[in-house]
Amino acid sequence: MKHRIVILGAGYAGAHVAGNLARRLSPADTEITVVNAEPHFVERLRLHQLAAGRRIEARKLADVFAGTGIRLRLARATAVDPERQVVAVADAAGSGELGYDTLVHALGSHVVDRGVPGVAQHAFDVTGRPSALRLRERLDALGRRPEGGNVLVVGDGLTGIETATEIAELRPGLSVTLVARGELGDRLSAGARRHLRRACDRLGITVVEHTSVEALEATGVLCADGTALASDATVWTAGFAVGPLAAAGGLEVTENGRIVVDRTMRSVSHPNVYAAGDSAYAIGDNGRPLPMSCASAGSTGMQAVAAIAGRLTGRAVPNTKLEYLGNHISLGRRDGILQMVDDEGQPKPTYVGGRKAARIKAGILTMSLWATSHPTYGLPKRKRRLTTVPGASAGSAQRSMA
Repeated sequence: MKHRIVILGAGYAGAHVAGNLARRLSPADTEITVVNAEPHFVERLRLHQLAAGRRIEARKLADVFAGTGIRLRLARATAVDPERQVVAVADAAGSGELGYDTLVHALGSHVVDRGVPGVAQHAFDVTGRPSALRLRERLDALGRRPEGGNVLVVGDGLTGIETATEIAELRPGLSVTLVARGELGDRLSAGARRHLRRACDRLGITVVEHTSVEALEATGVLCADGTALASDATVWTAGFAVGPLAAAGGLEVTENGRIVVDRTMRSVSHPNVYAAGDSAYAIGDNGRPLPMSCASAGSTGMQAVAAIAGRLTGRAVPNTKLEYLGNHISLGRRDGILQMVDDEGQPKPTYVGGRKAARIKAGILTMSLWATSHPTYGLPKRKRRLTTVPGASAGSAQRSMA
């Protein structure tokens, strides 16, 4: 009987974990299944570009995992039962269950309304391919109007900044406003903040700072100070959380749904469950929680792979690096900011801006896509056998094969 590894989610973290486990573990002992609702790999780092109107090719997951031995189940995970070790799934054909021996939760995060009325009814977002395409359709409609339209982006985190600048650059006929809760770019160094403000000025973006949005309506937003901002399309980027699946299953999670894990990405409440990417609440090497980001997806995914492979093959579990070095921010296609941070998570005084930063960000996007599209690149000829296999007797323990 093979050890069943089920991975929920095939984003940057999930695809990375699946491919690297397939590289390391013998298919004679393991069965790896990836559950994902979408048939394509979603480049979340480029969803703001897709929404703005750029052409983004989407690779089919069936092609990504072809020849790897990884099973792909196109379905939506609807529940996790850690006591029975099963995942409930649903697709167009109906519902069912998948049993597992090791579960990896890598479903990522989604936008949340933070209790602001009207977000669910009136806001657009760029956290998924369907929602990004929905915003794109709205922008297309506004672009066909002689008077254009007003686009309001609420939230000046990385997603908000990249979305506002991309739309402003690609659709100059639309008026773009970026609403910041505090000072624009307050997590950047002084020089990077000035660079960001110049970019907004160059692109014609109106910046509204020190403003809290209290309600969304069909034609705009209402602010805490009583002012109203008109909008034909409001993009909400002011908060993210993990879905309720883990919490509903009884796993220990944070207030925003992230699974609390130990240093090896193992759930502190359920030892046969791991988390990676935005789903994991992990403490980095600097003693601070890793932020939700693509960089964190890579580091937590690497640690999860090392831990799962090590434990299943009877080897020591290494501590891989859990570092967050900085932020790479796109400001359209020809401008950007590379802001490194120190061990306290504070911005370093210097930064890289302009075309050089844009090229670095483009390189990161290309590298991330290539690595995900080739999940078992360099597939080793030697794969590790498991020390124990469910259903096998102690006398049939298996070691690495030649």
